[in-house]
Amino acid sequence: MSAVSAAKQRRLNRHVMKRWMLAGLVFAASQALSAQAPPAQTPPPPCNPNAAGDVQFVCGQNGPEDLVVLPGSKWVVASSFGGSGGIHLIRVSDRMSMVGYPGSAPKERFDQKVYSTCPGAPDAAFKAKFLTHGLSLQSGRNSVHKLFVVVHGGREAIEVFEVDARPATPVLTWIGCAVAPDPVGLNSVRGLSDGGFVATNFQPRGTDAAGRGRLNAGENNGELWEWHTASGWQKVPGSDASGANGLEISEDGKTFYVAAWGSQSFFRLLRGAPPAREEIKLGFRVDNIRWARDGSILAAGQGGNPPMQTTNVVKIDPKTLKVREIINRPNDSGFGAGTVAVEVGNQLWVGSFRGDRIAIFKNP
Repeated sequence: MSAVSAAKQRRLNRHVMKRWMLAGLVFAASQALSAQAPPAQTPPPPCNPNAAGDVQFVCGQNGPEDLVVLPGSKWVVASSFGGSGGIHLIRVSDRMSMVGYPGSAPKERFDQKVYSTCPGAPDAAFKAKFLTHGLSLQSGRNSVHKLFVVVHGGREAIEVFEVDARPATPVLTWIGCAVAPDPVGLNSVRGLSDGGFVATNFQPRGTDAAGRGRLNAGENNGELWEWHTASGWQKVPGSDASGANGLEISEDGKTFYVAAWGSQSFFRLLRGAPPAREEIKLGFRVDNIRWARDGSILAAGQGGNPPMQTTNVVKIDPKTLKVREIINRPNDSGFGAGTVAVEVGNQLWVGSFRGDRIAIFKNP
């Protein structure tokens, strides 16, 4: 090879190496994003609310990852894990959806006594990217309730709202927040009777690709965290989990029920010294869990091999931990990757972390 050809080859090699290094840096940067950032989505086909077959849809959503039903079943509250986020109110009678917060005129009334460490109401930049995730509704008197919301974007926090269901359209008023300790990556939340709450640490913020691989393999990487005004954030003993996700609590507050997404399992944790724990495998990546009217627990998630190919919903007996399959539906271009199932009258509404719709099935 001539000296000129050798020099050209060296320049070409350096150029190729630079391109590979740049590609590696871009990949590394993308992997360093928050563990809770919504994934990229392929645009779904146009949403037809009365689609034929086994499913109908609530259209006009944006990653409705979690759902709660207001008492009386006339309204459903949906999170929005994509786009500009927000909290959505859905009227059950006609499936019309509207933004409850922030909207054009967000209502705020800061309870600084209860949420003394909260920096204050979300600012304009935060409201513009108010990515909502897990939801928890605490029923109150005279149709005035409390809503706990996992929010990413301007801060990693539990944002708390008053929900006044007396008007024709419920009114949401922001009342406070609790910012998560670093590097906790919040996912689900459940309110406690004293005004505190319990939340899940699904995956610590800043987790790298290797850490995500260990999560997918079922390695413990998070736990439950409890928050109270007086004590702040505290880890819940015995709650270590692989991708701690959905969460429910017994009526007496002594037992936690937890979905472990990474290990595809579900466990019951009885508080005590030491805590008592029982765990079962479900065979799919368990996401959110909700109480059903018959006293069982509805667990929804993503299954299949390779994973994320189906939407799965099962019922779990909280006493015996026996499991009954309700839905095992292959993903399609219209709906997939189910994350939560709630009972609305004689229907089962199923949300997803992606797409523009909520699926409606007959409740078996």
